Order: sequence, then structure tokens, then C-alpha cells
Amino acid sequence: MATVQEVRTPPLTSTSEPPPLFDGTCRLYISYTCPFAQRVWITRNYKGLQDEIKLVPIDLQDRPAWYKEKVYPTNKVPSLEHNGKVLGESLDLIKYVDSNFQGPSLFPTDSAKKEFGEQLISDIGSFTTGVFSSVKAEDRVQKASASFDHLENALTKFDDGPFLLGQFSLVDVAYIPFLERFQIVFSEVFNNDITDGRPKLAAWFEELNKIDAYKQTKPDPKHIVAHFKRVVLGQQ
Repeated sequence: MATVQEVRTPPLTSTSEPPPLFDGTCRLYISYTCPFAQRVWITRNYKGLQDEIKLVPIDLQDRPAWYKEKVYPTNKVPSLEHNGKVLGESLDLIKYVDSNFQGPSLFPTDSAKKEFGEQLISDIGSFTTGVFSSVKAEDRVQKASASFDHLENALTKFDDGPFLLGQFSLVDVAYIPFLERFQIVFSEVFNNDITDGRPKLAAWFEELNKIDAYKQTKPDPKHIVAHFKRVVLGQQ
């Protein structure tokens, strides 16, 4: 698959004019720093839809009023403007983009993989909650271990590749933004490598970092650490 390199354009702010809305152009509204938006951004890139789906970055700290008034009343990202309507919710959107646009399929037809994949996606809320609830505890590394061990075990299910369903899929896409942030935070803030003793998870990260569709969406680790310290730990 040919690599398409994109230049990140400045996010739109409260002073930015709206694009020509509902003119037939498909637009993906994101924030460069939002993990939920990153899911859809990766999916779009992996399927080679850079020309079909225009990326529209929004500044979440200084949002344009027209975004809420004319595009997406919940005023959140991501959202997708397609065929005269606007859709939201990242897990719904990655499935929508995979099903309604050309490009390599990101969900298996094999019944065992499909069932396991749906289960992993349904578990993602409890996974992220489990890790987030551990970070304020003194024994945070031990408390978070169960969540990371669960993924290490899930990665042993299929042996035809390094990813959660063997081959790269929407399941990996769903977990990527949170796993990458947890890896950064545990390393930089807590001096802990979440892949230590978890060879499958280490291989997952190694192979993930070979995928251009993902690499183009990676956030700045310094931003992740600063945001975590401010929002989660309450540090200035």
C-alpha cells in the first residue's frame, strides 16, 4: 500500500470560517490530541482514504461556534460528515468507515475471530477504567497489571500475526490510542515499562510502529505527559 504523507494543518479555532458544509465533501472532524478521534483517523489512513475523507482538525480549547451549531450539536470529536448527515462516536465510526468505503477490510469474516473481536471491543471500557483507576494508588503498577495481563493473554489467542486477532484489525485500532498513552505515562511518569514480562504486548507495539497509517497520527509524548499530570494527577 502506497504511503500518503500528510501535512498537519493548523486546527480551526473560534475565529475560523467553516468549510463549505454539506457540499458533498466527506469530512472527518478531529482533534490531533483526542484518543477517540485518533481511532477514526487511523482507520481512514489505513484504508487509503486521504483523498476521499478530508481531515478537519478542531481546537478543542477554542472551538468554533459553527461546529456545534451547524455540524455536530454534541460539540465533540470525532464526527464524520458524509452523504448529507453527520455521524459520531468513535467505535461506531471506525466500523462505519470500514464498511462504507473502499480499501482493505479491517474486520475478519472468520466467525471465531469476529466473536472474539466483538468481545474485546465491548471490554475496552472496563480495560481503560481499570488502568485509570489504578494510577492514583501507591501500588499503581501492581493494580494495573491485571488489565495489561488480560491483553497479553488476549494476544495469545491467534498465532497468525502479532495483533489481537492475528492480523491488524479494528480491534487494535480501538485499543491503540489508550495503550500508546498508557505506555508513555507509565514510562515517563511512573518509570515502568508496561511491556516488561509481556512479550506479546512488546511485539504488538513493535509491529504497530511499522504501520504508517498509525505513525502519522501519533501525539507528542510531552503533551500526553503534561495533560496526564494536569488532568489526572491534578499537578500544574
